[in-house]
Amino acid sequence: MTTVDTDSKSQVAYEWIRERIARHQYGPGYRLVLGAIANDLGMSVVPVREAIRRLEAENLVTFEKNVGARVSVVDEQEYVHTMQTLGLVEGYATRLAAPHLTAADLERAAEINERMHRLLDDFDAHVYTQLNQQFHAVLFAPCPNPHILDLVERSWSRLAGLRDTSFSLIPGRPRHSVEEHDAILAMIRAEADPDLLELTTRNHRLRTLDAFLAARHPDTVHRSETP
Repeated sequence: MTTVDTDSKSQVAYEWIRERIARHQYGPGYRLVLGAIANDLGMSVVPVREAIRRLEAENLVTFEKNVGARVSVVDEQEYVHTMQTLGLVEGYATRLAAPHLTAADLERAAEINERMHRLLDDFDAHVYTQLNQQFHAVLFAPCPNPHILDLVERSWSRLAGLRDTSFSLIPGRPRHSVEEHDAILAMIRAEADPDLLELTTRNHRLRTLDAFLAARHPDTVHRSETP
């Protein structure tokens, strides 16, 4: 087997396993048996092992002594810290990007959000999450500060493996989220006050965090929004 063949099969295995984690076919704590996965994919364990190493680097998989590879369990504290950080940096990035957004950019964001609206009646957390990231990426992409953009992208990367879980736990949140998207787009089109746009975008993110925490801890009051 050539290196190219191994790399190609490793990519196939990586996408195959990652898809099942994202769709919760392999839930938190699920044991990933290399031999069984290799048999399912019709390949040796070598590319499967490489794929799992990539997933471990993304914090989607962990290795336990005498157990092997398992799908990572949600780290609530990490999720909270990442969402708080993302609310701050994404809000500011959107503020800086707004003057540079074109009519085509806003139409693209509106089309994505319309797809999210249609998805609500037959909800798929994985697809919804992908569309959600695409929507926000359109709005912050023209941010002229590369350091802010880097912080946003790093925060999105940290959420890998956690975002689908959060929306699965808070079934009422997606509908409110797309409505808030409509409001953000309306503010950008109206050239609303930059401070208000930043605050609205930040609170949009923090409301998802509050909904997640309320679902995990229903007896505790949570309020992360900035007044």
